[in-house]
Amino acid sequence: MKDHLGRPLVAVTGIGIVSPLGWGREATWAAITAGTSGISRIRRFPTEKLRTTIAGTVELPEEAAGAEPVSSPVRVERMAEAAVAEALAQAAIGEGGFPGPLMVGMPPVEYEWPQRFELARQANGNGTYRAATDVAAGRSDLYETFMFGGVGERLAARFGTRGAPIALTTACATGASAIQMAVEAIQRGEADAAIALGADGSVQPEAVIRFSLLSALTARNDEPEKASRPFEKTRDGFVMSEGAAALVLESLEHATARGAVVLGIVSGCGERADSFHRTRSNPDGHAIIGAMRNAIADAGIAPADIGYVNAHGTGTPENDKMETLGMRAVFGDAPPPISSNKSMLGHTLSAAGAIEAALSLLTIRDQLLPPTINHVEADPAITLDVVPNVARQVTGLRHVLSNSFGFGGQNVCLVVSAAP
Repeated sequence: MKDHLGRPLVAVTGIGIVSPLGWGREATWAAITAGTSGISRIRRFPTEKLRTTIAGTVELPEEAAGAEPVSSPVRVERMAEAAVAEALAQAAIGEGGFPGPLMVGMPPVEYEWPQRFELARQANGNGTYRAATDVAAGRSDLYETFMFGGVGERLAARFGTRGAPIALTTACATGASAIQMAVEAIQRGEADAAIALGADGSVQPEAVIRFSLLSALTARNDEPEKASRPFEKTRDGFVMSEGAAALVLESLEHATARGAVVLGIVSGCGERADSFHRTRSNPDGHAIIGAMRNAIADAGIAPADIGYVNAHGTGTPENDKMETLGMRAVFGDAPPPISSNKSMLGHTLSAAGAIEAALSLLTIRDQLLPPTINHVEADPAITLDVVPNVARQVTGLRHVLSNSFGFGGQNVCLVVSAAP
């Protein structure tokens, strides 16, 4: 039950997912493999005069019934709670308290326009930060909602995890970073089990404007379901989205001893960073190539053992070009198939690495490669098999590489493998 470096093997015994395609693991997976898009027009706030007016959104039940939209940290917490509950139910563990820590990957938080307007009104129209902090004195509701660690603290209390919850953010690699931290805690023998979570609920006006100003978002608003086009010749940016995924991780020995069903293992984690640019990778690709190679080496396998790659695949011209460079550098003239769930989900940002790791495990379970939809015109510069438009049945798939490449040059790759 040890890996090639003598560390405990880390099993996955529970998976939970919330996405624009559904509340639940199987609902999301069924839509993904059917090639269904979860992208639609933003209805949560007015979008007049915005360059981008589409996103992948997750409506809370009370919002669907007509209630006012909640702020992003509340949305993150609600989706995260559902994902963790689903994962724990599948793992059949944690009733009365979970026997390990919680690793929470989530976006940075800050008070949003509704709170700013409210505080400015209370400050007689003074909208400065100083005036806002003066009138916010004693507002424990604001403090507790927008404190970065607050979501983790409340989830830890809700599920009875052990120790202080770890909240982290590494841009678009955040969900994968949370899994890596949980895996390494188990490998070091610090815990027999852990919950790794990635969640994001950033579809709010200021975040949409910020990403738009970075020229990161597509403005293909007319047909939302066709807007996300990773690896396709006419791609022009990603679609913001939101969601959550949670994995219950245990040492294989711990899982086996209690008779748990092992869904797969996280066999390798690799990370590399560069500081080239706030949104771009170094053109030589050394960081993303290094992260992919490190994950494969950490799993104790060869590149040829990887049967499929779950792409970062955002749909920006720059990212897809760099991922192609990395694939060619790592796999040479025979790269495995690669596809992007973001063609259907959009880019769930801090949740993406966790959602895609979860979908990679389901890919192995069903031996079914998700498609890259909206692939109309191939880009001659993308020399990869992107599983265009239709899911593909395969046999003998045991190892999947899941890529996550974040702004700021933060890159984390995971290898998930079939149960031994």
